[in-house]
Amino acid sequence: SKWVRALVGGEVIADTTRPLLVWEVPYYPLYYFPLDDVRADRLHDTGDVKHSPSRGDAHLLDIHGGRGIVREKAAARYDDSPVEQLRATVRFEWDAMDTWLEENEPVHVHPHDPYKRIDILGSSRHVRIEVEGVTIADSTQPRVLYETSLPPRYYLPICDVRLDLLEPSATVTGCAYKGFAHHWTVVLDGERTRRDVAWTYWTPLPEATKIAGLICFYDEKVDVHLDGELQERPRTHFS
Repeated sequence: SKWVRALVGGEVIADTTRPLLVWEVPYYPLYYFPLDDVRADRLHDTGDVKHSPSRGDAHLLDIHGGRGIVREKAAARYDDSPVEQLRATVRFEWDAMDTWLEENEPVHVHPHDPYKRIDILGSSRHVRIEVEGVTIADSTQPRVLYETSLPPRYYLPICDVRLDLLEPSATVTGCAYKGFAHHWTVVLDGERTRRDVAWTYWTPLPEATKIAGLICFYDEKVDVHLDGELQERPRTHFS
């Protein structure tokens, strides 16, 4: 099975080939580590308890990493969980760890979900993007990204997008499969704005290099015309 490690301050806190994937929310899983594969000397019980309706009481632990770094209440044990598989495991707050590794590859945002994948296909379909009746992009050379449980996303060459109507946003979001996306805001008439309706992966992860430097719009927030037909806006958690 997959080799997974979690580090703080350059110190390996957990190291296992028996990770447990737990879906606490519908969208993605988290790793739970068997107690035997966790550095017990690096975890200090705070005495605090946090209750979960589904997982029971979590005993919160401070993580003492390398270089004297302490991450408070960033780990939890569910010793008496009603879910038997969670007993004798440790859960770590994802963002509290400096580095996550699957085998020797860094992992970002959350673990890779074995039930999800992405496919990126070149296409010659005609994609036109409108915001408030104004054409923002018009392309016949999209790259279509198919991701499990999400609508197709149309990534368009920058030369096919009205950059004079876009401003870079400070918003950056992460994806475990594609990397970190830098967002764009649409500005109409110099004042009307639609914040963060598009994004670009400037340096995507290796499996998503085909979309590097392209611009994609939220189908949920703009009008998408595909081969001349206006598409119904999908309903997702991005709506």
